[in-house]
Amino acid sequence: MSDPLRIKLKVVLFTSLGLMLSLGLASGLRWLRGGDSYGITAAMASPRLAAPAVSDPTAALPDVQSDVAALAAVSKGLVEIAKAVTPAVVSIDTRGTPELQAPNRLQDLFGPSRQDQPLPFDVPLGRGSGFLVSDDGYILTNNHVVARAERITVELMDGRRLPAELVGRDPTTDVAVLRIHSDNLPSVKLGSSEAAEVGELVMAIGNPGTGFGSALPFTVTTGIISAKGRSLGIIQRAAGGSQYAIEDLIQTDAVINPGNSGGPLVNYRGEVIGINTAIASVTGFYQGYGFAIPVSLAQDVMEDLIAYGRVRRAALGVVVGSVNRADARLYGLDRPRGVLVQDFQPPESPARKAGLQREDVIISIDGRSVDRVGQLQRVIASYEPGDRVSISVMRFGRAMQFTVSLMEAPVPQPEVATSNSDTRRATTLLGVQVRNLSPELASQAGLPEGGASIEGVIVTDVARFGPAAGSGLSEGWVIQRVNGKVVTSVGDFDRALEDLEAGSVVSLEAVATGRDGDLLRRVFNFELPEE
Repeated sequence: MSDPLRIKLKVVLFTSLGLMLSLGLASGLRWLRGGDSYGITAAMASPRLAAPAVSDPTAALPDVQSDVAALAAVSKGLVEIAKAVTPAVVSIDTRGTPELQAPNRLQDLFGPSRQDQPLPFDVPLGRGSGFLVSDDGYILTNNHVVARAERITVELMDGRRLPAELVGRDPTTDVAVLRIHSDNLPSVKLGSSEAAEVGELVMAIGNPGTGFGSALPFTVTTGIISAKGRSLGIIQRAAGGSQYAIEDLIQTDAVINPGNSGGPLVNYRGEVIGINTAIASVTGFYQGYGFAIPVSLAQDVMEDLIAYGRVRRAALGVVVGSVNRADARLYGLDRPRGVLVQDFQPPESPARKAGLQREDVIISIDGRSVDRVGQLQRVIASYEPGDRVSISVMRFGRAMQFTVSLMEAPVPQPEVATSNSDTRRATTLLGVQVRNLSPELASQAGLPEGGASIEGVIVTDVARFGPAAGSGLSEGWVIQRVNGKVVTSVGDFDRALEDLEAGSVVSLEAVATGRDGDLLRRVFNFELPEE
């Protein structure tokens, strides 16, 4: 009779051989040293590991000890990858004003705010993950992790907690960039999501931290790339239906759960190839399908946000759709591939000017094959506005080529409302919450000319029994001076409060709109309570 243990080991071994070969030959991480472990090369060469011929059911099973040694080598490789990457994976704690309900399905990973009503100020919104991409403190994460944050704190693996600046965010790709300032910061190595292949071994890493109800700070799971080029529609919905939203996601069966959003998806070389962003689930927890933003796209977005503070998205100026079997037959394609030009937007579209027509099928950009809508979007996004690209199309069976000068897409720029301060003394001492005065907030407050001629920070909430409330300060007032210091931003406001101590007198000069529409000016003086 066959030994059940040997049979199980044999099954696991043969499913791992491909992964072992990749780990042994391609990995830059040295996880085999001297003779302390069973070498992969030796394991692959051993005749005992050869699969028995189908015609010989009595062939000897592999030696159990050899099998265990080979699997131990694979396991050690995964351990080394985790050790190399996890120090650069950070926990992101966000605070601000919660919404009554989560705005979109991206809550699958980040988790909805479960408050029945908005709380006064500085409320924990949730936790997510991110990862350091440079030793000078730049961090990649998801837009939906930080979209509503007014204060962001980052926690490193070594226990350091640092205030984070929101450099910029892009809802159309669900990518955001933070920055922290400190010494001896670890960082990951970015790989190529283009070169990643279906079936390839990957590792998903998350760090929800230990606060806000989380008891599992670091999570490392493994799986394979299940598919590429997936489109779920969630990023487009989160971006308000923008036609410039890009979804060309990597699908993986590595387990991803709430709090891991924004963490890295890592290949067998220890290189980041994606940002974990969503799961397909009806419960909000993992059910076998995880999705990651390709790192090539995230890197392009990051470079724009760092350089310009916004995304400069190149565009062809076309409205496109997928190609099905009927389309392929009608337009002379050998199989369903490419993207079908349905219309042009704007009317002066550079693609139309170059000679493209409706019902053309775009099949390549500068020689790079285009098989689906998300891929076209991602390829074009890798260029800068003004770049000239060569477009290959099929027009009812006739191959044609055009040169197009790319336009800049009118991508809406989201508000960046975070402060760099580690603690909000406005909250702890004064009992107020303030935000940068945007045109939208100025309009809501009824300020003349939308607040165009007014500088300061607007009060969005006041603690009912706090010191500021006792002086008569309320929502809608725009604070312009704190103890004589001019404030034009949340950062200025926080810095003006840095030297205040319990028992100090605070003088706030502020403006607001009166009942008759006139601009009111007031001074609010009050004492801070003694500790």
